[in-house]
Amino acid sequence: MNKQSNVQKTGFALGKENYQLLAIGFVIIIVGFILMIGGRSNDPNVFNGEEIFSFRRITLAPIIVLAGFIFEIWAIMKKPKED
Repeated sequence: MNKQSNVQKTGFALGKENYQLLAIGFVIIIVGFILMIGGRSNDPNVFNGEEIFSFRRITLAPIIVLAGFIFEIWAIMKKPKED
């Protein structure tokens, strides 16, 4: 029996590429949340619906956040390269 075949490789659960992809996905999610911020008025008695309910905040930003989460799932599920 070969001793090397019985030795289990220990280390991280994912490969280096997976962690890099996870970081990229995290940045995509953060960008989506940054696109959602804003819309504050200097006067609390004035309501600007166009600014609050803009395409960027209501449609674009949630799509980007969702894409970031999907990218994160893909980065976790991607099979690491064998060394």
